[in-house]
Amino acid sequence: MRRIRGIGAVAFVGIAAVALAGCQQGSANDSGGDGDVVTLQFQSLSDQPATQAAISEIVDAWNAEHDDVQVKIIQAGWDGTYDKLITQFSGGTAPDIIHFEASSIVSFAADGYLADLTDLIDPELKSDISDGIWESVTHDGQIVAYPSTLQSYMAFANADLLAEAGVEVPTGDTMTWDQLQEIARATTTADHYGLGWGLGSPTATMMSLSMGFDGGYFDGEGDDVTIEVGDDELAVPERIHEMAYTDRSIDPTSLTQSGSDVLPSFYGGKVALTVQGSFQATNIAADAPEGLNWVALPPLEGSAGAIQAANPQTYSVNIDSEHVEESAEFLNFFMDGENLAKIAYADALIPSSGAARTQVAELAGDDAAWKQVLASGEGLEGPPFLKVSKYTEWKDTIATPAFQQYLANQIDRDQLAAQLSDGWTDVAG
Repeated sequence: MRRIRGIGAVAFVGIAAVALAGCQQGSANDSGGDGDVVTLQFQSLSDQPATQAAISEIVDAWNAEHDDVQVKIIQAGWDGTYDKLITQFSGGTAPDIIHFEASSIVSFAADGYLADLTDLIDPELKSDISDGIWESVTHDGQIVAYPSTLQSYMAFANADLLAEAGVEVPTGDTMTWDQLQEIARATTTADHYGLGWGLGSPTATMMSLSMGFDGGYFDGEGDDVTIEVGDDELAVPERIHEMAYTDRSIDPTSLTQSGSDVLPSFYGGKVALTVQGSFQATNIAADAPEGLNWVALPPLEGSAGAIQAANPQTYSVNIDSEHVEESAEFLNFFMDGENLAKIAYADALIPSSGAARTQVAELAGDDAAWKQVLASGEGLEGPPFLKVSKYTEWKDTIATPAFQQYLANQIDRDQLAAQLSDGWTDVAG
C-alpha cells in the first residue's frame, strides 16, 4: 500500500528541508551502540519526499528526547521488499523495526520472525484503533504489527460532465453500486465514456470491494484454509463486467491500465468518472488542469454496507532484535496521533487511529475531497485473506491472470470461479 506524494506535500514544505541520514544495512543483532546507548535500525519504505521528511522529523524528535535509545533510519523502497526480507530474516540481518503492509507480513508471522507486540502497545493507542483494523495485524492471537495508514477505493467525478448529462452529484453518506452504474451509463456519449477504471492489476480491488457484498473468499487461517467463490465473491467482478460489455460505459482500454494511467483521460474529459485508490485525491488536486470541476463521491456501498478491506501499512519488530521493548516504545511514540497524522497527510492516506484522523481533518480544513477520503475509512475491516499464508502466491499466480481474462471477456463467470477455486487447491496443495 505504498503511496505517493500527498496533499501534505504543500503543508510539509518546511519539513522537506530535513535531510534523511544515509545508512548502510546492518544486523538486528548488533543494534547496540557505544556504552549504554541502544541504536535501533528502522527500515522505512516511504518513498515520497514529503513523507520521508515527516518521518525524519519524528525520528529526530525521538532522538532528541532519548539519549539512551537512538533510532537510525534505513531508507529502502517497496520494490523487491518481500524477497529482501526473506534474505534478511534467513541471514539474521533483518532490522529491528520493519515497515511493510498487512497482507505481506502473514508468512513472516507464520514463520515466527515477528515479535508479539500485544502487551507492549500503548493502551490508549490500542483503544483508539478499531478492532477490525487490529484484526488485520493479528496472527494466531498475537498482534504482530502496528497498523498505520490505509487506503480505500473511491470514485471521483467530473461534475461538469455529470451536469451535462442531467445527473446530480450524489450527496449521501454512501453511494450504491446501482448509482455508480446509472451515472456511468448516463454520462457515456459518443465523445467520452462514463467510467475509466484502471484494473490492469485487479485482484486487490476485487478482494477489497467484494467485502461490501460479504464476499470473503477464504475461511480459516495460516495453511488450514478453504476457499468459496460464490455470488457474494463474484458480485463486484460481475458488475464491472456488465458495465464494460453490456452497458459499454467503461473505457475498455482502462481495464488494462493502472489507476495512474487512467488519470490523464479523466483530466482530458475522456471519462466522466474514475475509481481510484483514495490517495489519488492528492494527485488530482495537484495535477488536474485548471478549471476541471472535480469532486470525490461518497463511499461505495454493497449489499453488506460500505465495507472494504483494511490492508494497512505496518510497523513490526524483528523477534530476534535484542531490543524488542525499546522498539515498541519508539513505535508507541511514532504512532502518536499528531505524528501519525503528519505521515498520513503527507502520503494522502487514512490514518488508523481516531486521534490521527481528527488531526488530519484539521489539517485538511474545508477540503471536500479529504472529507470523503476520511469517510471512506470508516468501513475498513480486516479481510479474511490477511490470515492466509499462501494468499500472495495465489494472488500473483492464479487470481490476477484469472480476473484479467474475465475483464478481457475471454472467460465467463463460471470459468472465473473455477479458475479461482481450482487454482487455490493447486497452490494450497
